Amino acid sequence: MPMPHPSPSVTLTTGTVAGTESAGVRRFLGIRYAEPPFGDRRFAAPVPARAWEGVREATGFGPTAPQSPYQGDSATLLSSVEIPGEDILTVNVWTPADADAAPVVVWVHGGALERGTAALEGYDGTTFARDGVVFVSLNYRLGSEGFSVLDGVPRNLGLLDVGAAVDWVFREIAAFGGDPERVTLMGESAGGALVAAAMAIPRIGERAHGAIIQSGPLDASTPERAGRVTRAIAKHLGIPATRDAFAAVSPQRLVDARLELTRKSSPIPVGGFALALDPASVPRAPEKALTDAAAPILLGTNTDEYRLWLSPAAIAALGPLKVAALALFGRIPAGAMRAARADGSRGAEALGQALSDKILRAPATRLAQNRPERTFVYEFAWQSPVRGLRAAHAVEIAFAFGRLSGPDAVALSGEDAPQSLADEMHGAWVSFIRTGDPGWPAFGATRATRVFDSVSQTVPQRRTEVVDAFR
Repeated sequence: MPMPHPSPSVTLTTGTVAGTESAGVRRFLGIRYAEPPFGDRRFAAPVPARAWEGVREATGFGPTAPQSPYQGDSATLLSSVEIPGEDILTVNVWTPADADAAPVVVWVHGGALERGTAALEGYDGTTFARDGVVFVSLNYRLGSEGFSVLDGVPRNLGLLDVGAAVDWVFREIAAFGGDPERVTLMGESAGGALVAAAMAIPRIGERAHGAIIQSGPLDASTPERAGRVTRAIAKHLGIPATRDAFAAVSPQRLVDARLELTRKSSPIPVGGFALALDPASVPRAPEKALTDAAAPILLGTNTDEYRLWLSPAAIAALGPLKVAALALFGRIPAGAMRAARADGSRGAEALGQALSDKILRAPATRLAQNRPERTFVYEFAWQSPVRGLRAAHAVEIAFAFGRLSGPDAVALSGEDAPQSLADEMHGAWVSFIRTGDPGWPAFGATRATRVFDSVSQTVPQRRTEVVDAFR
Protein backbone atom coordinates (compact mmCIF):
# COMPACT_ATOMS: atom_id res chain seq x y z
CA MET A 1 0.00 0.00 0.00
CA PRO A 2 1.37 3.47 -0.91
CA MET A 3 2.65 5.47 2.03
CA PRO A 4 0.72 8.71 2.69
CA HIS A 5 2.59 11.97 2.29
CA PRO A 6 2.59 14.89 4.73
CA SER A 7 -0.69 16.83 4.53
CA PRO A 8 -0.65 19.06 1.45
CA SER A 9 -2.22 22.49 1.86
CA VAL A 10 -3.72 24.98 -0.57
CA THR A 11 -4.44 28.64 0.06
CA LEU A 12 -7.70 29.91 -1.43
CA THR A 13 -9.15 33.41 -1.53
CA THR A 14 -11.11 32.53 1.63
CA GLY A 15 -8.41 30.69 3.60
CA THR A 16 -6.16 27.64 3.70
CA VAL A 17 -7.25 23.99 3.52
CA ALA A 18 -5.21 20.87 4.27
CA GLY A 19 -5.90 17.58 2.52
CA THR A 20 -4.20 14.24 1.99
CA GLU A 21 -1.87 12.73 -0.62
CA SER A 22 -1.38 9.12 -1.71
CA ALA A 23 0.10 7.54 -4.85
CA GLY A 24 0.61 10.91 -6.53
CA VAL A 25 -2.98 12.10 -6.02
CA ARG A 26 -3.97 14.87 -3.63
CA ARG A 27 -7.47 14.93 -2.19
CA PHE A 28 -9.25 17.85 -0.53
CA LEU A 29 -12.76 17.09 0.74
CA GLY A 30 -15.66 19.06 2.16
CA ILE A 31 -14.52 22.57 1.19
CA ARG A 32 -17.29 25.12 1.73
CA TYR A 33 -18.19 27.04 -1.44
CA ALA A 34 -21.28 28.70 0.05
CA GLU A 35 -22.66 29.32 3.51
CA PRO A 36 -24.98 26.65 4.99
CA PRO A 37 -28.50 27.22 3.54
CA PHE A 38 -30.39 26.98 6.83
CA GLY A 39 -31.81 29.39 9.36
CA ASP A 40 -32.20 32.81 7.73
CA ARG A 41 -30.56 31.46 4.55
CA ARG A 42 -33.11 28.66 4.07
CA PHE A 43 -35.02 28.97 0.78
CA ALA A 44 -32.67 31.76 -0.33
CA ALA A 45 -30.05 32.04 -3.06
CA PRO A 46 -26.61 30.70 -2.08
CA VAL A 47 -24.26 33.08 -0.28
CA PRO A 48 -20.52 32.71 -1.06
CA ALA A 49 -18.42 31.20 1.70
CA ARG A 50 -16.90 33.68 4.14
CA ALA A 51 -13.17 33.80 4.85
CA TRP A 52 -11.73 31.91 7.81
CA GLU A 53 -8.62 32.09 9.95
CA GLY A 54 -5.99 29.39 10.21
CA VAL A 55 -6.01 26.06 8.36
CA ARG A 56 -9.18 24.03 7.84
CA GLU A 57 -8.94 20.25 7.58
CA ALA A 58 -10.27 19.00 4.22
CA THR A 59 -10.05 15.29 4.88
CA GLY A 60 -13.72 14.27 5.08
CA PHE A 61 -16.81 14.78 2.95
CA GLY A 62 -19.23 17.49 3.99
CA PRO A 63 -22.75 16.80 5.27
CA THR A 64 -25.31 15.48 2.82
CA ALA A 65 -28.38 17.43 1.76
CA PRO A 66 -31.65 16.37 3.46
CA GLN A 67 -33.03 13.30 1.66
CA SER A 68 -34.42 9.81 2.15
CA PRO A 69 -32.56 6.64 1.13
CA TYR A 70 -33.60 4.81 -2.02
CA GLN A 71 -36.63 2.59 -1.50
CA GLY A 72 -37.66 -0.88 -2.63
CA ASP A 73 -35.68 -2.62 -5.38
CA SER A 74 -33.66 0.54 -6.01
CA ALA A 75 -32.15 0.32 -2.53
CA THR A 76 -30.33 -2.89 -3.48
CA LEU A 77 -28.83 -1.23 -6.58
CA LEU A 78 -28.17 2.39 -5.58
CA SER A 79 -26.35 3.21 -2.38
CA SER A 80 -27.15 6.05 -0.02
CA VAL A 81 -24.91 7.98 2.35
CA GLU A 82 -26.03 10.16 5.23
CA ILE A 83 -23.58 12.59 6.82
CA PRO A 84 -25.30 14.80 9.42
CA GLY A 85 -24.84 18.55 9.59
CA GLU A 86 -25.92 21.78 7.92
CA ASP A 87 -22.72 22.63 5.99
CA ILE A 88 -24.04 20.91 2.86
CA LEU A 89 -22.75 23.27 0.14
CA THR A 90 -19.28 21.86 -0.31
CA VAL A 91 -16.90 20.75 -3.06
CA ASN A 92 -14.26 18.03 -3.22
CA VAL A 93 -11.07 18.10 -5.29
CA TRP A 94 -8.81 15.30 -6.51
CA THR A 95 -5.70 16.62 -8.24
CA PRO A 96 -2.40 15.21 -9.52
CA ALA A 97 0.36 16.08 -7.07
CA ASP A 98 2.32 17.68 -9.93
CA ALA A 99 -0.66 19.40 -11.60
CA ASP A 100 0.13 22.64 -13.43
CA ALA A 101 -2.62 24.22 -15.53
CA ALA A 102 -4.25 20.78 -15.89
CA PRO A 103 -7.70 20.32 -17.45
CA VAL A 104 -10.60 20.25 -14.98
CA VAL A 105 -13.87 18.33 -14.81
CA VAL A 106 -16.74 19.19 -12.46
CA TRP A 107 -19.01 16.25 -11.56
CA VAL A 108 -22.68 16.86 -10.70
CA HIS A 109 -24.36 13.80 -9.20
CA GLY A 110 -27.81 12.53 -10.12
CA GLY A 111 -30.72 11.29 -8.03
CA ALA A 112 -33.94 12.71 -9.53
CA LEU A 113 -33.19 16.10 -7.89
CA GLU A 114 -34.03 14.62 -4.50
CA ARG A 115 -31.34 12.06 -3.68
CA GLY A 116 -27.59 11.60 -4.00
CA THR A 117 -24.33 13.05 -2.78
CA ALA A 118 -20.78 13.54 -3.99
CA ALA A 119 -19.70 11.34 -1.06
CA LEU A 120 -20.77 8.11 -2.79
CA GLU A 121 -17.91 5.65 -3.23
CA GLY A 122 -18.60 5.36 -6.95
CA TYR A 123 -17.84 9.06 -7.47
CA ASP A 124 -14.23 8.88 -6.27
CA GLY A 125 -12.17 11.08 -8.60
CA THR A 126 -8.85 9.24 -8.26
CA THR A 127 -8.95 7.75 -11.76
CA PHE A 128 -9.31 11.17 -13.36
CA ALA A 129 -6.51 12.67 -11.26
CA ARG A 130 -4.33 9.66 -12.08
CA ASP A 131 -4.84 10.53 -15.76
CA GLY A 132 -3.86 14.18 -15.36
CA VAL A 133 -7.30 15.74 -14.81
CA VAL A 134 -8.29 17.83 -11.79
CA PHE A 135 -11.61 16.34 -10.66
CA VAL A 136 -14.14 18.36 -8.67
CA SER A 137 -17.43 17.08 -7.25
CA LEU A 138 -20.11 19.06 -5.45
CA ASN A 139 -23.21 18.88 -3.28
CA TYR A 140 -26.33 20.99 -3.86
CA ARG A 141 -29.74 21.36 -2.25
CA LEU A 142 -32.20 18.60 -3.09
CA GLY A 143 -35.93 18.00 -3.01
CA SER A 144 -38.08 20.57 -1.29
CA GLU A 145 -35.06 22.57 -0.12
CA GLY A 146 -33.67 22.91 -3.64
CA PHE A 147 -36.53 22.65 -6.12
CA SER A 148 -39.76 23.79 -4.50
CA VAL A 149 -41.91 26.28 -6.38
CA LEU A 150 -42.92 28.62 -3.57
CA ASP A 151 -44.24 32.14 -3.37
CA GLY A 152 -41.42 34.44 -2.30
CA VAL A 153 -38.60 31.98 -3.12
CA PRO A 154 -36.13 32.08 -6.05
CA ARG A 155 -36.74 29.27 -8.53
CA ASN A 156 -34.28 26.38 -8.96
CA LEU A 157 -32.22 26.89 -5.81
CA GLY A 158 -30.35 23.63 -6.39
CA LEU A 159 -29.28 24.88 -9.80
CA LEU A 160 -28.20 28.18 -8.27
CA ASP A 161 -26.04 26.12 -5.90
CA VAL A 162 -24.45 24.33 -8.85
CA GLY A 163 -23.77 27.69 -10.48
CA ALA A 164 -22.17 28.97 -7.29
CA ALA A 165 -19.96 25.87 -7.10
CA VAL A 166 -18.84 26.31 -10.72
CA ASP A 167 -18.09 29.98 -9.98
CA TRP A 168 -15.93 28.71 -7.09
CA VAL A 169 -14.08 26.41 -9.50
CA PHE A 170 -13.37 29.24 -11.94
CA ARG A 171 -12.11 31.37 -9.07
CA GLU A 172 -10.12 28.84 -7.00
CA ILE A 173 -9.08 25.88 -9.14
CA ALA A 174 -5.74 27.36 -10.21
CA ALA A 175 -4.57 26.96 -6.59
CA PHE A 176 -4.99 23.17 -7.04
CA GLY A 177 -3.06 23.12 -10.33
CA GLY A 178 -6.13 23.33 -12.56
CA ASP A 179 -6.67 25.56 -15.58
CA PRO A 180 -9.78 27.73 -15.09
CA GLU A 181 -10.01 28.15 -18.87
CA ARG A 182 -10.33 24.38 -19.41
CA VAL A 183 -13.26 23.46 -17.17
CA THR A 184 -15.66 20.77 -18.42
CA LEU A 185 -18.98 20.14 -16.66
CA MET A 186 -20.09 16.51 -16.33
CA GLY A 187 -23.23 14.97 -14.87
CA GLU A 188 -25.51 11.96 -15.03
CA SER A 189 -29.31 11.78 -14.92
CA ALA A 190 -30.52 14.76 -12.86
CA GLY A 191 -26.87 15.81 -12.68
CA GLY A 192 -26.81 15.86 -16.48
CA ALA A 193 -29.95 18.00 -16.49
CA LEU A 194 -28.25 20.45 -14.12
CA VAL A 195 -25.14 20.51 -16.30
CA ALA A 196 -27.30 21.33 -19.31
CA ALA A 197 -29.11 24.08 -17.40
CA ALA A 198 -25.84 25.49 -16.00
CA MET A 199 -24.33 25.59 -19.49
CA ALA A 200 -27.29 27.75 -20.51
CA ILE A 201 -26.28 30.38 -17.90
CA PRO A 202 -24.18 32.88 -19.88
CA ARG A 203 -21.43 33.40 -17.28
CA ILE A 204 -20.87 29.63 -17.20
CA GLY A 205 -21.67 28.47 -20.73
CA GLU A 206 -19.55 31.16 -22.34
CA ARG A 207 -16.53 30.16 -20.27
CA ALA A 208 -16.84 26.37 -19.97
CA HIS A 209 -14.55 24.25 -22.14
CA GLY A 210 -17.24 21.61 -22.73
CA ALA A 211 -20.03 19.51 -21.24
CA ILE A 212 -20.63 15.78 -20.73
CA ILE A 213 -24.29 14.85 -20.26
CA GLN A 214 -24.98 11.20 -19.40
CA SER A 215 -28.64 10.21 -19.63
CA GLY A 216 -29.74 13.70 -18.63
CA PRO A 217 -33.15 15.25 -19.38
CA LEU A 218 -32.84 18.49 -21.32
CA ASP A 219 -36.15 20.12 -20.50
CA ALA A 220 -37.63 22.53 -17.99
CA SER A 221 -41.27 22.78 -16.97
CA THR A 222 -43.56 25.72 -16.50
CA PRO A 223 -43.72 26.85 -12.85
CA GLU A 224 -47.26 25.50 -12.74
CA ARG A 225 -46.15 22.02 -13.82
CA ALA A 226 -42.89 22.01 -11.85
CA GLY A 227 -44.83 23.11 -8.78
CA ARG A 228 -47.12 20.07 -8.69
CA VAL A 229 -44.97 18.18 -6.21
CA THR A 230 -44.63 21.31 -4.04
CA ARG A 231 -48.40 21.77 -3.96
CA ALA A 232 -48.90 18.07 -3.20
CA ILE A 233 -46.53 18.30 -0.22
CA ALA A 234 -48.23 21.48 0.97
CA LYS A 235 -51.64 19.82 0.77
CA HIS A 236 -50.32 16.72 2.54
CA LEU A 237 -49.00 18.88 5.39
CA GLY A 238 -52.01 21.21 5.44
CA ILE A 239 -49.95 24.36 4.79
CA PRO A 240 -49.84 26.99 2.00
CA ALA A 241 -47.09 26.78 -0.64
CA THR A 242 -45.20 29.80 0.65
CA ARG A 243 -41.71 30.41 1.96
CA ASP A 244 -42.85 31.17 5.49
CA ALA A 245 -45.00 28.06 5.70
CA PHE A 246 -42.32 25.70 4.35
CA ALA A 247 -39.58 27.34 6.45
CA ALA A 248 -41.67 26.60 9.55
CA VAL A 249 -41.45 22.87 8.73
CA SER A 250 -38.23 20.99 9.47
CA PRO A 251 -36.21 19.73 6.48
CA GLN A 252 -36.70 16.16 7.66
CA ARG A 253 -40.48 16.53 7.81
CA LEU A 254 -40.50 17.80 4.22
CA VAL A 255 -38.44 14.77 3.18
CA ASP A 256 -40.83 12.46 5.04
CA ALA A 257 -43.88 14.08 3.44
CA ARG A 258 -42.45 13.55 -0.03
CA LEU A 259 -41.69 9.91 0.77
CA GLU A 260 -45.21 9.34 2.08
CA LEU A 261 -46.61 10.67 -1.19
CA THR A 262 -44.31 8.63 -3.46
CA ARG A 263 -45.43 5.41 -1.79
CA LYS A 264 -48.83 5.98 -3.38
CA SER A 265 -47.50 6.65 -6.88
CA SER A 266 -47.37 4.63 -10.11
CA PRO A 267 -44.81 1.84 -10.58
CA ILE A 268 -43.36 3.94 -13.41
CA PRO A 269 -42.17 7.34 -12.17
CA VAL A 270 -43.74 10.05 -14.31
CA GLY A 271 -43.58 13.02 -11.93
CA GLY A 272 -41.41 14.59 -9.30
CA PHE A 273 -39.16 17.57 -8.75
CA ALA A 274 -38.20 19.39 -11.94
CA LEU A 275 -36.40 22.47 -13.16
CA ALA A 276 -38.83 25.37 -13.56
CA LEU A 277 -38.68 27.90 -16.36
CA ASP A 278 -37.68 31.19 -14.81
CA PRO A 279 -36.36 34.47 -16.29
CA ALA A 280 -33.52 34.66 -13.77
CA SER A 281 -32.24 31.06 -13.77
CA VAL A 282 -33.76 28.98 -16.61
CA PRO A 283 -35.19 31.40 -19.17
CA ARG A 284 -35.70 28.63 -21.76
CA ALA A 285 -35.40 24.86 -21.96
CA PRO A 286 -31.76 23.72 -21.89
CA GLU A 287 -32.29 21.76 -25.13
CA LYS A 288 -33.03 25.06 -26.90
CA ALA A 289 -30.36 27.07 -25.11
CA LEU A 290 -27.59 24.54 -25.74
CA THR A 291 -28.18 24.69 -29.48
CA ASP A 292 -26.39 28.05 -29.50
CA ALA A 293 -23.55 27.04 -27.16
CA ALA A 294 -20.09 27.23 -28.71
CA ALA A 295 -18.50 24.56 -26.51
CA PRO A 296 -18.43 20.92 -27.62
CA ILE A 297 -20.88 18.54 -25.96
CA LEU A 298 -20.56 14.81 -25.35
CA LEU A 299 -23.91 13.23 -24.57
CA GLY A 300 -25.66 9.92 -24.77
CA THR A 301 -28.01 7.37 -23.27
CA ASN A 302 -28.12 3.70 -22.31
CA THR A 303 -29.91 1.11 -24.43
CA ASP A 304 -32.23 -0.05 -21.64
CA GLU A 305 -32.59 3.03 -19.42
CA TYR A 306 -36.00 2.05 -18.09
CA ARG A 307 -34.81 -1.23 -16.55
CA LEU A 308 -33.46 0.58 -13.49
CA TRP A 309 -36.97 1.83 -12.69
CA LEU A 310 -38.97 -1.16 -13.95
CA SER A 311 -38.00 -4.41 -12.24
CA PRO A 312 -38.75 -7.75 -13.94
CA ALA A 313 -41.57 -8.21 -11.42
CA ALA A 314 -43.06 -4.83 -12.30
CA ILE A 315 -42.80 -5.62 -16.01
CA ALA A 316 -44.62 -8.92 -15.47
CA ALA A 317 -47.31 -7.24 -13.34
CA LEU A 318 -48.24 -4.55 -15.86
CA GLY A 319 -50.95 -5.94 -18.11
CA PRO A 320 -52.10 -4.46 -21.45
CA LEU A 321 -54.79 -2.21 -19.96
CA LYS A 322 -52.44 -0.69 -17.38
CA VAL A 323 -49.74 -0.21 -20.03
CA ALA A 324 -52.25 1.61 -22.24
CA ALA A 325 -53.39 3.80 -19.33
CA LEU A 326 -49.82 4.68 -18.34
CA ALA A 327 -48.92 5.46 -21.96
CA LEU A 328 -51.87 7.85 -22.10
CA PHE A 329 -50.97 9.39 -18.74
CA GLY A 330 -47.33 9.73 -19.82
CA ARG A 331 -48.38 11.38 -23.11
CA ILE A 332 -46.64 8.78 -25.27
CA PRO A 333 -47.66 9.15 -28.95
CA ALA A 334 -49.21 6.05 -30.47
CA GLY A 335 -46.54 6.17 -33.16
CA ALA A 336 -43.81 5.88 -30.55
CA MET A 337 -45.43 2.80 -29.01
CA ARG A 338 -45.80 1.24 -32.47
CA ALA A 339 -42.16 1.97 -33.26
CA ALA A 340 -41.02 0.49 -29.93
CA ARG A 341 -43.02 -2.68 -30.59
CA ALA A 342 -41.67 -2.92 -34.13
CA ASP A 343 -38.18 -2.70 -32.64
CA GLY A 344 -38.85 -5.83 -30.59
CA SER A 345 -40.19 -4.50 -27.28
CA ARG A 346 -43.49 -5.75 -25.91
CA GLY A 347 -46.02 -4.62 -23.30
CA ALA A 348 -44.49 -2.84 -20.34
CA GLU A 349 -41.06 -3.03 -21.96
CA ALA A 350 -42.34 -1.07 -24.97
CA LEU A 351 -43.79 1.51 -22.58
CA GLY A 352 -40.54 1.75 -20.64
CA GLN A 353 -38.54 2.12 -23.83
CA ALA A 354 -40.91 4.78 -25.17
CA LEU A 355 -40.71 6.73 -21.89
CA SER A 356 -36.90 6.52 -22.01
CA ASP A 357 -36.97 7.83 -25.56
CA LYS A 358 -39.33 10.65 -24.69
CA ILE A 359 -37.40 11.80 -21.63
CA LEU A 360 -33.81 11.12 -22.69
CA ARG A 361 -32.93 9.79 -26.13
CA ALA A 362 -35.18 11.94 -28.32
CA PRO A 363 -34.16 15.29 -26.73
CA ALA A 364 -30.48 14.30 -26.95
CA THR A 365 -30.95 13.45 -30.62
CA ARG A 366 -32.72 16.71 -31.39
CA LEU A 367 -29.92 18.66 -29.71
CA ALA A 368 -27.29 16.75 -31.69
CA GLN A 369 -29.18 17.35 -34.94
CA ASN A 370 -29.34 21.08 -34.24
CA ARG A 371 -25.57 21.35 -33.63
CA PRO A 372 -24.25 18.27 -35.49
CA GLU A 373 -20.60 19.33 -35.85
CA ARG A 374 -20.14 20.25 -32.17
CA THR A 375 -21.86 17.28 -30.55
CA PHE A 376 -20.52 13.78 -29.93
CA VAL A 377 -23.11 11.07 -29.25
CA TYR A 378 -22.73 7.68 -27.57
CA GLU A 379 -24.97 4.75 -26.65
CA PHE A 380 -23.98 2.50 -23.74
CA ALA A 381 -25.10 -1.00 -24.69
CA TRP A 382 -23.16 -3.43 -22.47
CA GLN A 383 -25.56 -5.86 -20.78
CA SER A 384 -25.28 -6.12 -17.00
CA PRO A 385 -26.18 -9.57 -15.63
CA VAL A 386 -27.57 -8.09 -12.40
CA ARG A 387 -31.37 -8.44 -11.90
CA GLY A 388 -32.04 -8.24 -15.63
CA LEU A 389 -30.77 -4.65 -15.75
CA ARG A 390 -29.03 -5.05 -19.10
CA ALA A 391 -27.84 -1.56 -20.17
CA ALA A 392 -29.99 0.25 -17.60
CA HIS A 393 -29.87 3.82 -16.36
CA ALA A 394 -26.73 4.52 -14.28
CA VAL A 395 -24.86 1.33 -15.24
CA GLU A 396 -22.47 3.37 -17.40
CA ILE A 397 -21.23 5.59 -14.54
CA ALA A 398 -18.61 3.14 -13.27
CA PHE A 399 -17.33 2.65 -16.83
CA ALA A 400 -16.98 6.40 -17.37
CA PHE A 401 -15.04 6.59 -14.10
CA GLY A 402 -12.95 3.54 -15.09
CA ARG A 403 -13.64 1.87 -11.72
CA LEU A 404 -15.47 -1.46 -11.70
CA SER A 405 -14.22 -3.02 -8.46
CA GLY A 406 -15.96 -0.78 -5.92
CA PRO A 407 -19.23 -1.79 -4.22
CA ASP A 408 -21.32 0.80 -6.09
CA ALA A 409 -20.10 -0.57 -9.44
CA VAL A 410 -20.51 -4.22 -8.44
CA ALA A 411 -24.10 -3.59 -7.29
CA LEU A 412 -25.06 -2.54 -10.84
CA SER A 413 -22.61 -4.46 -13.03
CA GLY A 414 -21.63 -7.60 -11.11
CA GLU A 415 -18.13 -8.80 -10.33
CA ASP A 416 -17.03 -9.72 -13.87
CA ALA A 417 -17.72 -6.53 -15.83
CA PRO A 418 -15.08 -5.94 -18.53
CA GLN A 419 -12.34 -3.58 -17.33
CA SER A 420 -11.19 -3.21 -20.94
CA LEU A 421 -14.50 -1.50 -21.78
CA ALA A 422 -14.19 0.72 -18.69
CA ASP A 423 -10.66 1.69 -19.77
CA GLU A 424 -11.91 2.50 -23.26
CA MET A 425 -14.85 4.59 -22.11
CA HIS A 426 -12.92 6.39 -19.37
CA GLY A 427 -10.17 7.13 -21.89
CA ALA A 428 -12.70 8.72 -24.23
CA TRP A 429 -14.03 10.90 -21.40
CA VAL A 430 -10.51 12.01 -20.46
CA SER A 431 -9.73 12.78 -24.11
CA PHE A 432 -12.87 14.92 -24.37
CA ILE A 433 -12.01 16.77 -21.14
CA ARG A 434 -8.53 17.48 -22.44
CA THR A 435 -9.25 18.31 -26.09
CA GLY A 436 -13.01 18.50 -26.71
CA ASP A 437 -12.78 15.35 -28.88
CA PRO A 438 -13.57 11.88 -27.47
CA GLY A 439 -12.04 10.03 -30.40
CA TRP A 440 -14.93 9.42 -32.80
CA PRO A 441 -16.66 11.69 -35.36
CA ALA A 442 -19.21 14.31 -34.39
CA PHE A 443 -22.88 13.39 -34.91
CA GLY A 444 -23.02 15.06 -38.32
CA ALA A 445 -25.39 14.18 -41.14
CA THR A 446 -24.79 10.45 -40.68
CA ARG A 447 -25.89 10.54 -37.02
CA ALA A 448 -22.56 8.99 -36.00
CA THR A 449 -22.85 7.26 -32.61
CA ARG A 450 -20.24 5.43 -30.57
CA VAL A 451 -21.84 2.25 -29.21
CA PHE A 452 -19.98 1.06 -26.11
CA ASP A 453 -20.26 -2.70 -25.76
CA SER A 454 -18.07 -5.77 -25.37
CA VAL A 455 -16.93 -4.87 -28.87
CA SER A 456 -17.46 -1.14 -29.38
CA GLN A 457 -18.09 0.47 -32.74
CA THR A 458 -19.05 3.77 -34.33
CA VAL A 459 -22.22 3.39 -36.40
CA PRO A 460 -25.18 5.47 -37.60
CA GLN A 461 -27.59 6.01 -34.70
CA ARG A 462 -29.67 2.92 -33.95
CA ARG A 463 -33.46 2.78 -33.45
CA THR A 464 -34.05 6.04 -35.31
CA GLU A 465 -37.71 5.20 -35.96
CA VAL A 466 -38.48 5.16 -32.25
CA VAL A 467 -36.51 8.34 -31.51
CA ASP A 468 -37.98 10.22 -34.46
CA ALA A 469 -41.52 9.41 -33.36
CA PHE A 470 -41.11 12.17 -30.76
CA ARG A 471 -40.31 14.95 -33.20
